[in-house]
Amino acid sequence: MSALHCFSNLASILGYDSADTPFLLSRVYVQSAFHRLVLCAQDCFESIDMKFSLHAFVVSMFLVTSGTSAFADENRAPAPKYSAEDTRGVFFDDLDSAFRGPRPTTATIRQSAAAAAAAAAAASSSDAQSSSQKSVWASLISPASIEDEIKRMKLHYDSVITTPGAFNSGGYQDARLDLTVLASLFAVIVEHGGEVRWKDQAVAARDLLARTAFNCKAGSTQVYNEAKLRKGDLQDLISGSGLSKRDAEADNVWSDIADRSPIMEYAEQIVEALEDSTRDEATIKSDPEEVVRNAELLAVLGEILTREGMDQADEEDYVELSRSMTTAATDLVGALERNDYESARKGAGSIRQRCDACHEQFR
Repeated sequence: MSALHCFSNLASILGYDSADTPFLLSRVYVQSAFHRLVLCAQDCFESIDMKFSLHAFVVSMFLVTSGTSAFADENRAPAPKYSAEDTRGVFFDDLDSAFRGPRPTTATIRQSAAAAAAAAAAASSSDAQSSSQKSVWASLISPASIEDEIKRMKLHYDSVITTPGAFNSGGYQDARLDLTVLASLFAVIVEHGGEVRWKDQAVAARDLLARTAFNCKAGSTQVYNEAKLRKGDLQDLISGSGLSKRDAEADNVWSDIADRSPIMEYAEQIVEALEDSTRDEATIKSDPEEVVRNAELLAVLGEILTREGMDQADEEDYVELSRSMTTAATDLVGALERNDYESARKGAGSIRQRCDACHEQFR
């Protein structure tokens, strides 16, 4: 008697139809069938001869395991077949073909490591220099002073750009000064470590204003039209509309940003305003914010004049005089923070002395 026929007979005993035999052989129901056959064997132990019952139980176990094994053999997936051609081009044939160029040696590995170390040191030095520049500007001028002066200069620039005739008759000189100062302030914003307004627009504003300032060395209708475009750009910037996206280098190249002549002329204007606002304690108290702003602006101008690319920035005496003005300006701010108005008044006089000393040696 075949195993399948025996299993069909046992299925009939359990109450299944002969048509259900393949169904019982499935993996899902083998465990259930096994369990019921065990129960059947237990009933046999109780109701019929022990020998027959034990025989029935052993046969049942044999049939279940035989059926499961047969079913598994029939449904097992065939082993995959492939040839070496199937993987050609995916893996290298040998280790030598995996290298491009000559095989690396200990010497070449050391050279590569030394070059990588030098590049990392250079990058670290550049990062340190950038961090130092940010801390310098932040120590000299506050974000509020920068923002207030940009707004003030923008209003003055609006009054300069009126008609082509007025511009060509001398207005271009005022426009050049305003644009140079504005470009310099936006350059400071680029490197400032604080949260200054327009920081995300500073690079684009710096380059636009500096280019037009350079062109304003002479008056013409073409230059006036360009200067008028900058008037609209400044209005968009101040109002919050912003400037259109432009590709530009973030690093400041001061030789492309500011000429010394308009910077010095602007510094003279600020010194005169500072002298007027520090005549006495009462004058200082009437508008201390203006005194602080002008002193901070002079400190920034003294630093700008020493930057690489500026005229005579490589002359030691010139750099020393410029930085002495920066020091005197920061001292004045410190005096105001202490409410030492007499020292603030004297500080303005000290700044004037340093400016005059510079003008005597450098023109």
